[in-house]
Amino acid sequence: MAAPVGPASGDDLSQAIARQRRIEAQIRAQRAQVAALNRSQASLQRGIANTRATLADVNADLTAVASRIDQLGKDIALVKGRIHGIEAQAAELDLELATILVKQDVKSEELRARKQLLAERIRNAYDTDRTPLLEAFLSSESFTDVLTEVGYHLDVAGEDQALAEQIMQDEETLTTLRSSITQTREQGDLLRTAAAQEKTQLDASLKEMEAAKVRLKELQAETAALLASQQASYAQMVRQEKQISASLAAAQRADRLLDKEIARLVALQSRNGRIPSKYNGSLRWPMAGIVTQEFGCTGFAWEPPLGSCRHFHKGIDIAAPLGRPVRAAGAGLVIIAGPNPYETGSNRAWLVAIAHSSELITWYGHLKTNIPVRVGQQVTAGQIIGYEGMTGRTTGPHLHWAVQFQGTYKNPRLFL
Repeated sequence: MAAPVGPASGDDLSQAIARQRRIEAQIRAQRAQVAALNRSQASLQRGIANTRATLADVNADLTAVASRIDQLGKDIALVKGRIHGIEAQAAELDLELATILVKQDVKSEELRARKQLLAERIRNAYDTDRTPLLEAFLSSESFTDVLTEVGYHLDVAGEDQALAEQIMQDEETLTTLRSSITQTREQGDLLRTAAAQEKTQLDASLKEMEAAKVRLKELQAETAALLASQQASYAQMVRQEKQISASLAAAQRADRLLDKEIARLVALQSRNGRIPSKYNGSLRWPMAGIVTQEFGCTGFAWEPPLGSCRHFHKGIDIAAPLGRPVRAAGAGLVIIAGPNPYETGSNRAWLVAIAHSSELITWYGHLKTNIPVRVGQQVTAGQIIGYEGMTGRTTGPHLHWAVQFQGTYKNPRLFL
């Protein structure tokens, strides 16, 4: 006598189908998450590569690089979080798989018991001469076609018919469960593999980030040392002069007069057709070195006030070994080459000013006195127009590079 079989549940198949659809939707979402993680990793790697390239570039803006590294740290935290999320989802799929496997075992046992019960009923109720047909009916993997065939030969009782139909539903349920098991197992493996690969890639990115941080600290230390030296020299200079306010005022007057003279010369050369009205192209760095002071508001007392800034720096200071060649940032006409004619004293700043158009002028200050170009000379981009020095009011060898556009000093980095 077969073991008793519980009442058939018509919800089993619908639940299995619903579970499979839920798993399929979950898999689609997870694949989208893996794709998003891949994009985040690619973006992170590009950001790190650009940061390292910037650090290796000429005259890196260390403040901007430090800000970029801070942002990359946030991007790394985001990638880590996404990797942890994928690992957690893989663990959830493992639990889901275990649940489905249990349901498969239960359903397989129910199917076996129902088949055994149906076999006993048919053997007890029907002609033994039809045993081969019944055995085919009972052993078939799919009952649908066989049940139709049996209907031609047997008058199957309604209760037995219902049991046979439940067996067919059980088989459909098992097929659905097996499909869910396969999908869940494959997706879990895929997520674990993806997480492992992403972690390996992230580890490589972290190493590159650490190298970038080390290089940034090195450059910051070099810059700080140069600034400290300049500040010490300036303090000594102030102690010697004891007239910083008067000195700044004199420097401002000299700058204003020089600006007017430059404007006059540019207008004159423009009328003569020697300076174009527009400059096509971008500028290049005039010299490689360490940027010790950026354009804009500064905390250094030796810079004059401008607008809302108590101290304003009109250009970019680049420090390098004394005598390094200084090159034209672009093609143009030399309009100033020599000492600042409006400064007083024996230590005037030697400089070169190049008009690239009637609107665009570049300045090169604190040069050595052996300037190799002359006023009125046309120069090409990259041509040597001077050598780094420390003439004028300077606390150490460096190049002061400034860009004047439409009569106003602008950040030279905007024109590179």
